[in-house]
Amino acid sequence: MGHVTNPAIDAVQTEPAVRTGTAASTAPRPESAAGGGPPLRVSVVGTGYLGATHAACMAELGFEVLGLDIDQAKIDALTRGELPFHEPGLPELLTQHVQSGRLRFTTSYEEVGAWADVHFIGVGTPQKPGESAADLRFVDAAVRSLAEHITRDALIVGKSTVPVGTAARLKDLLASTRQAAGLPGTVELAWNPEFLREGYAVKDTLTPDRLVAGVESAHAEDILRQVYAKSLAEGTPWIATDFETAELVKVAANAFLATKISFINAFSEITEQVGGDIGTLADAIGHDPRIGRKFLNAGVGFGGGCLPKDIRALQARVSELGLDRTMRFLAEMDDINLRRRDRVVDLAVQVLSHSLHGSVRVAGADGAGSVPSPAAVEILNGAKIAILGVTFKPNSDDVRDSPALDVANRLYTAGAEVAVYDPKGNANAAKRFPRLGYVNTLAKAVIGADLLILLTEWDEFRQMDPEDIGRLMDRRTLIDARNVLDPSPWHAAGFTHAALGHRFAPDSSG
Repeated sequence: MGHVTNPAIDAVQTEPAVRTGTAASTAPRPESAAGGGPPLRVSVVGTGYLGATHAACMAELGFEVLGLDIDQAKIDALTRGELPFHEPGLPELLTQHVQSGRLRFTTSYEEVGAWADVHFIGVGTPQKPGESAADLRFVDAAVRSLAEHITRDALIVGKSTVPVGTAARLKDLLASTRQAAGLPGTVELAWNPEFLREGYAVKDTLTPDRLVAGVESAHAEDILRQVYAKSLAEGTPWIATDFETAELVKVAANAFLATKISFINAFSEITEQVGGDIGTLADAIGHDPRIGRKFLNAGVGFGGGCLPKDIRALQARVSELGLDRTMRFLAEMDDINLRRRDRVVDLAVQVLSHSLHGSVRVAGADGAGSVPSPAAVEILNGAKIAILGVTFKPNSDDVRDSPALDVANRLYTAGAEVAVYDPKGNANAAKRFPRLGYVNTLAKAVIGADLLILLTEWDEFRQMDPEDIGRLMDRRTLIDARNVLDPSPWHAAGFTHAALGHRFAPDSSG
C-alpha cells in the first residue's frame, strides 16, 4: 500500500488557524469525519522537545489535548507554561492554550486512556550507552502502558524515530497486551514520523512540507486525515504507506542530509590542502537542480540529537539484518564529520603559532579526538580563546553531540583558557562541561582574547563589526568554522582570518 494524494482537492476544508501570539486562537475545533460527531480528542505521550511541540500545535489546530509524562516536575512546569528548552514561538503557544484550557497535562495513563481518541507517542529514542543502536525502552513502555489503560476505540500514532521493524513488533505487543488486559474498545497502531527542524519546529508542525502515514487500515488513515485536515486543505502532500516505509522515511531523510554535509566537508579537506574556494565550489554544483545548494555548507560538521544518533542506529539495524555492506558508507561519513572537529583544533594551532611565533605549526598526527598532541599543548597552553557558539545550530539551546561544544572542550583539554558565549546554549553546555569558562555577552568573550573561533552561526555573530571586536582582543586572529563571515572586512581591520575549507596561507591572505 502506498499513495500520494492532492490534499487541496480531496481533503476536508477548514479555516486557517492563528499561528502564534498571545491572543486566543481562532482555530475551529475539528469535527469528526462524519461531520456530526464530537471532535477528536488528542493525547501526546512524552512531553520533551517533540511531545511538547506536538501537543501545543495540536491545540493550536483546534483540538483538545492532554499531554502525559511520568515526570511530575515536568508536568507541573508545563502547566505553568514553562518549557525546559528554547524553541522560537513555542512558549507563546503553550501559554495561550494552557490558559484557554484547550491544553492540559497529566501523569495518569488511566485518565488518558479513558479520555482520548488519538494517542501520539513522542518519547525519546536515544542511542544506547556504549552502542550505536537506538534505545527503545521508552517507546515500548508507552505502547504497553496505553494498551493497559485505553478503554475505548482509539488509534495509537507513533511519531518517535525508530528502527525499521519496530512498528510491526509494537503492533504485536499492543495486541497481546490488550488481550491479556481484556479491556473494551478496538485499538489500532499507525506510524507518523516527525520532520522537525530545531528552531523551526512550530512552523514545521503547523505547515509541514509533507505528511507520511504508515497505516494498515482505511480507518486509521481516515483518523489521521481528520487530525491533519487543515494542512491537507492547504496542499500539504499526503503519503499513505506501510509501517516499514514510514519508519525508513525519517532515517533516510536524515542519512541523506548528513551525507550532503559530509560530502562537502570531504571536499573541504582537499581545498584546505591544495587551495580553492569551497563556497564557490558548493555554489557551482548547487546550481545543478539534481543536487541543490542546501546542506552544502562546509564547516565543523553536523550534530544535535537526531542526525548522529539516527545514522548510527541505522547502521546498527542493517547490521542486525545482515546487510552490513549496504550502509557501510555511513561509517565513513560519520568519520568525516568527526575529523572536522580535529581540523578546528589543528587550525587553532596554526593560527596561534603564526600569530605568536611568526611560523605555522600543525597539531601533529600523534593527537586526535579528545587527546591533544604535544604540539597542540605547546601552542594552546595558556592561550585565551573566545568561543562563539556551543549549540549544534543557531536558534536552539541543544548541545547534544554538538561539534562546537566538543571543540571548546578539546581546546580546554589542550591547556587553552576558553571564554564561551552562546546566546541560548550556555546553561546546557555548563551542565555537560562545567569546567569551561562561560560569559553572558559577546564583549566579555572576546576581551583580551588571543584567538576568536566562530563555531555556531548565530545572527549576532554574523553581524559583528571587525573594528569593534578587534579593539577588545589582544591579537586580531579569527577562525570562521562555519564559513559565514566575509573575510574582506576582517582583513581590512588587520585580522588574520582562517576558515574551514580554505588553505591557511597567512602571508598571502592580507
